[in-house]
Amino acid sequence: MTKRSWWTESRAAAILLPIVGLVAVIALWWLATIVFSVPDYLVPSPGDVLVRFSQDPVMMLQNAGVSLLETLEGFLLAIVVGIPIALLIVRSAILERLVYPLLLMVNAIPKVAIAPLLVVWMGFGQGPKVLMVLLMCFFPIVISTAQGMKSTPVELVELLRSLNASRTQEFFKLRLWHALPQIFTGLKVAISLAVIGSVIGEFVGATQGLGYLIYTSGASADTALAFASITLLSIMSIILFYGLVWLEHVLLPWAQESR
Repeated sequence: MTKRSWWTESRAAAILLPIVGLVAVIALWWLATIVFSVPDYLVPSPGDVLVRFSQDPVMMLQNAGVSLLETLEGFLLAIVVGIPIALLIVRSAILERLVYPLLLMVNAIPKVAIAPLLVVWMGFGQGPKVLMVLLMCFFPIVISTAQGMKSTPVELVELLRSLNASRTQEFFKLRLWHALPQIFTGLKVAISLAVIGSVIGEFVGATQGLGYLIYTSGASADTALAFASITLLSIMSIILFYGLVWLEHVLLPWAQESR
């Protein structure tokens, strides 16, 4: 194995390189706070953030659990709603022309502007946060699924039809299977947006969650708490993203080999 192939293909390198990059960023952050003598109340050092987390880890992990639950519920709901809509769009050209402008309109609306309305309509419970996550994830899931279904090679479709396959068999045994790599691409984009959606919902109306901690830390100038919360959000996003990457490797090994 050449040196280049080890860095690009080795599983050890796939784990090692992200860790090296993360350590480098933390080191540069720490070095910048020292060299430029940045006050702790403006930008705390990594050590300050770690100390702040260690002061009340149970409280922070409980709030992280709330944000994680909202993220997963909204993300799964977006899959349940988005993929069937994408399949219907692909099956019907009339429905595609009818629904696509509405999807673009909903996606173009700033989600921060919708968040206060969700609180008015649904209260301060978990509902508005889950719905906000759904709105953030819905568009990339629908678009990636629909485009994946449409990208099926024509020769494969003709081959299946020559074998007297029904439209339903063509749809589920060929088009949907061929679209799975692109569906996973949309899911990986959506899971990062899902974390953002939960934070937006918690900014507007919440009594718990990492977004709530970030919002309240601004009022008390507790930037260490804000950075600790942001760090937990980043870790959550990384774990969820690479969880989907792992699931894609398990379910679609043939797609990885063809790349």
